[in-house]
Amino acid sequence: MGTTTLPASMRAWVASAAHPGTIESVVLPVPVPEDHELLVRVAVCGVCRTDLHVRDGDLPAHRERVVPGHETVGEVVAAGRAAAGPAIGARVGIPWLRRTCGECGYCLRGQENLCPSSLYTGWDADGGYAEYATVPAAYAYELPEGYTEEELAPLLCAGIIGHRALRRAELPPGGRLGVYGFGASAHLTAQVALAQGATVHVFTRSPAAQELALSLGAASATDPYAPPPQPLDAAILFAPAGDLVPVALQALAGGGTLSIAGIHLTDIPTLDYQRHLFRERTLRSVTANTRDDGRALFAVASEQHLRVTVTVYGFDEADRALDGLSAGRVNGVAVLRVRR
Repeated sequence: MGTTTLPASMRAWVASAAHPGTIESVVLPVPVPEDHELLVRVAVCGVCRTDLHVRDGDLPAHRERVVPGHETVGEVVAAGRAAAGPAIGARVGIPWLRRTCGECGYCLRGQENLCPSSLYTGWDADGGYAEYATVPAAYAYELPEGYTEEELAPLLCAGIIGHRALRRAELPPGGRLGVYGFGASAHLTAQVALAQGATVHVFTRSPAAQELALSLGAASATDPYAPPPQPLDAAILFAPAGDLVPVALQALAGGGTLSIAGIHLTDIPTLDYQRHLFRERTLRSVTANTRDDGRALFAVASEQHLRVTVTVYGFDEADRALDGLSAGRVNGVAVLRVRR
């Protein structure tokens, strides 16, 4: 194992299924990378709504006392003996998708996001709310230049998932896109759509988010339950609110597609076929992402500089950052500064 001199222990935060709604500050041993893994000294870690779902028990516990965090940016400081890819000293990103089997039908046809054996950082394995974290070398991303560490962190999940959701929405060239909810993922995805020539209408209750949406070039920003200024060719639901599904479907023009971007959604009310689905409207979910999705997003980010709006918290404020996200007080993306 290639390595530098490392401490024996590190600061970290853990979430426990026995105590939903809280995370605990702890000291843990610095992890040792397995043969095909890299050890990363964490600089920053984005605070994602999925972390909130893990903390609050909205998602079933896959690992007791797991370290959350899967939007991790840092420096490779050690590598397992069979790890190939980024070298010691490289700046890398640790994403949500951690490992797939590579052998099932889904993996073989390019749908590794649906692999039944897939594992996820910050859920199945410890993530980036820590001073050090491991990642399988084949799943780490080398990151584009021109961004700060804080700006890069949200791209690793919010950016990638939003990009996949946009592709799943099948927005036609020059089409009209509705964006429901305007947090971390939405404010990045809207910029990609705008650069492609779309007209973007944003639906969010937050005055600060409405202001941000308009500043980024959205044609309108209004309450989520308001009708759109014009029928939508496609829509993406980022808010984890199932009662917005019929609202967004009804806003679609004929042939339009609603893409649901989140991993967790509250119950969807009964749909009315004529109002919500007739005229060939389509309802689609988004499940995780493939590595190709990540590579595609970072190619876009290299060519088109995305304006990443972040609120930076100190590492000791991880619990406060999650509470702020839960209460809707975070404009853009919350990011933990782990390394001083």
